[in-house]
Amino acid sequence: MNILVTGANGQLGSCIRDIVPASGDNYIFTDVAELDITDRNAVASMVCDNNIDVVINCAAYTNVDKAEDDAVFAGVLNADAVANLAEAVKSVGGLLVHVSTDYVFGGNANNTPCREEQPANPTGVYGKTKLKGELNIAEIGCRSIIFRTAWLYSEYGKNFVKTMLSLTATKPELNVVFDQTGTPTYARDLAEAIVWIVENRLYDGNEGIYHYSNEGVCSWYDFTKMIAEISGHTDCVISPCHSSEFPSKVVRPSYSVLDKTKFKKTFGREVPYWTDSLKKCISKLENNEA
Repeated sequence: MNILVTGANGQLGSCIRDIVPASGDNYIFTDVAELDITDRNAVASMVCDNNIDVVINCAAYTNVDKAEDDAVFAGVLNADAVANLAEAVKSVGGLLVHVSTDYVFGGNANNTPCREEQPANPTGVYGKTKLKGELNIAEIGCRSIIFRTAWLYSEYGKNFVKTMLSLTATKPELNVVFDQTGTPTYARDLAEAIVWIVENRLYDGNEGIYHYSNEGVCSWYDFTKMIAEISGHTDCVISPCHSSEFPSKVVRPSYSVLDKTKFKKTFGREVPYWTDSLKKCISKLENNEA
């Protein structure tokens, strides 16, 4: 089977690259230098010329604040480019695995974990363009699995864990918001779940939207406290604060815990607890395994 991975230099794409060297399937990894997914013809040629069976789309415009001032390009990458992939996949009868976000629920006043079927209500450009990408897939009608995830981190790129490891090691004190609640997601866990589903052909008859984050619930404050505890950065005093103390152009979800019941029942796969995965990631970073 030929599998195309777009956005392959990002966190999720890099994790997929790490875990498939022994695969019996043929993976083609591309980022913008190899394939501009905003170019409809280039995408169609790549999929057709390489007999692609599955596209795993890891590419996205993910800078939530910057997207407010760069709405056009955010829409091109998060929505229009997704349509290009969906059209190309449909033309060959393949499958599109697409990664979306908890930000599609940004405007909902949730107090229970978000389920796949509840109405989306994004507040900012990032969430709106990611939702448009989902809708484009549905409108085009290609075979697809969409994974909504949240608070993604890994050994790669810039992310909250790496930032807080640096800050808790160098700052005497930090204020971190406690009024935004969700679940961290180790990109390697999501990558392993995607590869497992694709390589075992478990997608047949199971197309649709699924939620995937690690198990458990925490605030950004709790997340930071655990990062500091695991890494031994105990000299830094970490205090909770309100999100209003960090003004932003975007109203971030106050509660975006994702309900993973559908994923676990459909695929019979357990989801790791967030602190267990965080320990694995920090261990890799400390041992320079990235």
